[in-house]
Amino acid sequence: MSRKNKPELSPRKAANRDLADRLAPERDAWIDRNAFYYQDHWRYLRFLVGEGRSVLDLGCGTGRMLEALAPERGVGVDLSGEMIRIAGENNPDFTFLQGDIEDSEFMKTLKGPFDVIILSDTIGFLEDCETTLAGLQTLCTRDTRIILSYYSKAWEPVLKLAEFCGLKIPQKEQNWLTAKDLEGLLNLADFDVVKKEWRQLMPKPLLGLGRLINGTLGTLPGVRRLCLRNYLVARSMNHAAQPGLSATVLVPCRNERGNIEAAVQRLPRFCDDLEILFVEGGSEDGTWREIERVIEAYPDLNIKAAQQEGSGKSDAVRKGFAMARGEVLMILDADLTVPPEDIPKFYRALVNGKGEFINGTRLVYPMESQAMRTLNYLANHIFSLIFSWLLNQRFTDTLCGTKVLTKANYEKIAAGRSYFGEFDPFGDFDLIFGAAKQNLKVVELPIRYADRTYGETQISRFRHGLLLIRMVIFAFRKLKAI
Repeated sequence: MSRKNKPELSPRKAANRDLADRLAPERDAWIDRNAFYYQDHWRYLRFLVGEGRSVLDLGCGTGRMLEALAPERGVGVDLSGEMIRIAGENNPDFTFLQGDIEDSEFMKTLKGPFDVIILSDTIGFLEDCETTLAGLQTLCTRDTRIILSYYSKAWEPVLKLAEFCGLKIPQKEQNWLTAKDLEGLLNLADFDVVKKEWRQLMPKPLLGLGRLINGTLGTLPGVRRLCLRNYLVARSMNHAAQPGLSATVLVPCRNERGNIEAAVQRLPRFCDDLEILFVEGGSEDGTWREIERVIEAYPDLNIKAAQQEGSGKSDAVRKGFAMARGEVLMILDADLTVPPEDIPKFYRALVNGKGEFINGTRLVYPMESQAMRTLNYLANHIFSLIFSWLLNQRFTDTLCGTKVLTKANYEKIAAGRSYFGEFDPFGDFDLIFGAAKQNLKVVELPIRYADRTYGETQISRFRHGLLLIRMVIFAFRKLKAI
């Protein structure tokens, strides 16, 4: 499209472009002068984006953020021709384009889709935020994540004072939007927010204490709302549904002989292609022989089985998911305290696009009298509050055994496992922390937790309680203090 056919810029937008053109030669010097602020910002974006992704940076300036993220494929767009010229000279491996992201015809020229689309402070300069966000849908797939990063409205007077004093790069008047405003705009544009975070209580190094303050005090509930920057991660709802997927129900089992046939009999046939997979872990009560008998007794069902070489539920889940043929992976604990009859609810929630990681919760409905001991119940409630804060998503019951996700998303979690390492004896947190790191939409599905009818629980209140405390510390280090 020739320049003369492009829509004429509004006076406000033209003034922003002209100011950016004038300041472009100074832009990198301003960044270097406030290196602590920018390095912290980019470090958190690297955590959100991950490695090996295609990234579209809308409002890229001189390209320093794309350089810091080092994506496999990077495209930057800016209204300022001078910013784009400098960005291209400094980062020849990326593509930089001058254009107005509120111009729908220009946006159609971008070669999407992208894994991640970032608007870092750009939202403040837009004239129609909702329409601009809605226009990003054509660049999205089911897995694309939109990241909005913006200043907290509470910091508006401080930032204006900093600009007046020459401590901040000059800017024209911006939109000052709260995190709630941004969430509402994303919702209007058919994006679903999967994560919110607040960072940078201290945007200056403060004699080496700045990062310590940001990684501790700045993460605390209540206090974090005072931070300088808001981050929202969202997914497209237009691509969320995945009807007709095949499924594998994984049943890890050890000393559960009396529950094997009941699991098969009670599990509804909720999809056309259903696989039932038992992974047995060195039982002493004849569980493996019972599995073999049940497979022979139900030849019309697709039932498979394997025995663990290792030990523990985490090992069983990894072995089972590696073997699973289904596109949806589902865990059903062999104690059947989560009723098999509820498994179709988890499947529907996922394939209908309600969530990407469906986690059962036993702490909403009343329980049967012996289903969970009082001390366990109280501890679970306390840990649910802690983990909801750590993960920035509602988690009322991290240890409910029933968890559901697609095989594609599980493979992403497995590929990124090196970030956390081999830390989880339960198997639950490997999936939960991985889902949080991958920015998956988490949905909790309440179930009625039943009494165990066969065997004994393999959970030790105090030993596993100490392990939960270890998980809290681990999650804080890996997901908060970064």
